[in-house]
Formats: sequence, C-alpha cells, structure tokens
Amino acid sequence: MRKPETKTKPQYTVRRVQLGRTAQLDELAHACGQVYSRTLIFFWRTVRHKGIWLKPRHLMRLIPTDPDHLLHAHTVDAAVQAFFAGLSSWRERRSMDPNAKPPRRSKWYFKVEYKSNAIRLHESLLILSNGRENAPLVLFWEWDRPKTVVIHWTGSEYEAIATYQIGQDLSEEEEVSLQERRAEHTVGIDLGEVHPAVSCDGQRAHLLNGRLLRSKRQYRNKLMAKMDAKIARCKKGGKRRRKLIRAKKKGLSKLKHQIQEIEHKQTSYLVNTLHQEGVEKLVIGDVRTIRQNLDVGSKTNQKLHQWSFGSIRHKLTYKAERLGM
Repeated sequence: MRKPETKTKPQYTVRRVQLGRTAQLDELAHACGQVYSRTLIFFWRTVRHKGIWLKPRHLMRLIPTDPDHLLHAHTVDAAVQAFFAGLSSWRERRSMDPNAKPPRRSKWYFKVEYKSNAIRLHESLLILSNGRENAPLVLFWEWDRPKTVVIHWTGSEYEAIATYQIGQDLSEEEEVSLQERRAEHTVGIDLGEVHPAVSCDGQRAHLLNGRLLRSKRQYRNKLMAKMDAKIARCKKGGKRRRKLIRAKKKGLSKLKHQIQEIEHKQTSYLVNTLHQEGVEKLVIGDVRTIRQNLDVGSKTNQKLHQWSFGSIRHKLTYKAERLGM
C-alpha cells in the first residue's frame, strides 16, 4: 500500500498597503484589543488560581466573539491565537534569555487579521467580511486575492499586510532531492557591523558596503539627541512640545523606511548575484550571542546594539528560499 505524500510548508511573500485612519478601522482594532485582553486576563487568572495552562482551543471556545459583535468569527480566533503565539515565542526565547517575559499587558487596540474564507475580490475591490449583519471592510485592490490580510497600526496610520503563496507545496520526495541539490554548491556568509554581509564560496567573494547604512544610523542618533534636547526645554502639555514630538516621530519614521530600503536593496543584490553564479545553499554565521555580557565603551556599545543583523539574516533567508536556494 502506497503511503500518502507528506507536504512541506510553502513559501510566502507579502504586499503592504497604507490605509490611513478611519473610524471603522479604529472600531475593529479596539474590538480585537478587547478579545486579546480577555484572552490574556482569563489565561493568567486560570494559571494563578488553578495552576492550569489552557490551550488555544479552550479559549477559542470560551471567547467565540467580541463584546460588540463587530468581528468575523475567524478574526476573533486569530486574536486569541496571537496571544498563544506570543507565549510560544517567550518559551523559545527563554532558553537563551532567562530574563525574557511572557505577554502580560492588555491591549486597547490590536491587529485585525482576516483569514482566507473572510476575503473576497470583486472588480478591483478587496472585500473583508466582518461577520453577518456587519458592514465589510472594503479596500481598493489592484492585485490578486491574498491568502490572509493583517491590518495593524504603524504609529501614524493603519497598514494592510497581504500574504501571498509562492509556488506549490513540495512532496517529501521532492524536498529530499532539493536538499541534495542544494548541497552541491554552498557559500558562507559572515554578518558584520561595518559591512552588513560578506559572502565567499572559496573562489569568489562579495561584500555589501555598509557606509550608507551606518551614516543613516549616525544621523538618526544625532536627530534623536537634537530633538530630545529641544523637547526637554519645553513645558509638558505645551503646543511647542507636541509640535516637536510630531517632528521627531516624522523624522525617525522617514529614516526607518530609508534603512529598510537600503537593507532590502543590498540583500536582494547579494542573493540574486549568488543565484546567478549557481549557488544552491547559503550558510549564515550565527552572531546572536555576540552582545551578551559585552562592554566595550559607550560609543561601540551603541553601534553593536543598533546592529540589525537579525533583519539582514531574515531578508537573506526568505529571499534565498524564494529562489529555491
């Protein structure tokens, strides 16, 4: 009797769309915040009084809807599952960081997640269902129907993150042959603070210049120091203080997007270059513990703690997987 083929996890990509701010989005985010907070409070209350760690299915049964009945049933489930995802992340991190803390704070607003069965596409309009007898959330959409849509607050407006699947699921046999093929041509990548990444396969080497990235971080530090000094001289609650805080947030947000763009362009260039050279496997050095118990002076400490090696590693990983590496 032939065994059924097991499937591996497919790859995904995302598309981000800015939505601004509306009363409907505020109501939905607040409803999700109520569900998340009820989940968190009931979970820790049960742990405290009964010593029982509930599972997601228990709380999804206990909290089937939000108090005002504004959300789709699966959006409510997603808010409950988000708490348990944070709990799983804490358990994983606790093995490396004993000071890590589990999710404990309630939320007034929380991200709104729409799953596949709540999403419809009709004539360039993405219709996100909020349940029976509730008005759907309608977005202008120029692309295909996504798998999921998550709406979250960025600090200045709401943003929709749509997830799309890339390619098809691979069977177990295809995955094994893919692993064998990847082992044929391997390249090592070293992450650095001065230069984001250096790759070498024994014959050719590629270096990502970090000068522009470092200059953006240096300017960000100068901007923060300058604006904080001005804000500190203002009276709390004053009009000028609020104006300076808005200017600071705007400047930092702009620099954040510039840094993300630089990282995306550099990592895309490196991965595409390696793919053209026939590289089948990337081996990225692990530097996650380099900052633990390290004190090399205030200036160097600042550079090390602003070193975004996790972001670079993540971008290299998913871009390589998207090309089958």
